[in-house]
Amino acid sequence: MTTLTRQDLNFGQVVADILCEFLEVAIHLILYVREVYPSGIFQKRKKYNVPVQMSCHPELNQYIQDTLHCIKPLIEKNDAEKVVVVIMDKEHHPVERFVFEISQPPLLSIRLLVTDCCLCFHSSDTLLSHVEQLLRAFILKISVCDAVLNSNPPGCSFTVLVHTRDAATRNMEKVQVIKDFPWIVADEQEVHMQEPRLIPLKTMTSDIVKMQLYVEERAQKT
Repeated sequence: MTTLTRQDLNFGQVVADILCEFLEVAIHLILYVREVYPSGIFQKRKKYNVPVQMSCHPELNQYIQDTLHCIKPLIEKNDAEKVVVVIMDKEHHPVERFVFEISQPPLLSIRLLVTDCCLCFHSSDTLLSHVEQLLRAFILKISVCDAVLNSNPPGCSFTVLVHTRDAATRNMEKVQVIKDFPWIVADEQEVHMQEPRLIPLKTMTSDIVKMQLYVEERAQKT
């Protein structure tokens, strides 16, 4: 067995590409299912071979894309521990927090099979296909999550938070990935809820990434 580092395979970039594409779809779907915006701004599309709802509002789409563009380098370096979609009421107090906990193996072990002096790698297509199936299950779970959550009050908004490792936090202030889109420290009220109800939605484990999705829901929303 031969072990290759993340850098040798550009492993972090592959994971970051996969997760950011998934998170974009997931955020759009959360906003639709939880009725943060009117259903009229969403269009049905097909992602991961299942129908999903994606926003067609340019400013909203740009905000989501810019946010993920800034998060991507953190995922690539394995510095992002959680990505959180926070739904807030009119007073900017969180009513729900969709928490994506992400972890990656520090090394990728690849079994080398020696046949007729040739080295045969496990098929990367098979691995990516397996990951896509796992991510499809997350999308399906998000699409029906309103069955286990209480209705939100009218006039809600949202924001996206990223929880990073300490070393990454110190470096983030020095690096601005997108001009006029700086990182800022989240307000305390956006980060914490008092005695929230915890609803696990989905967990996945693969050779390249582990992820868990759960919702923290405020007990009293009105």
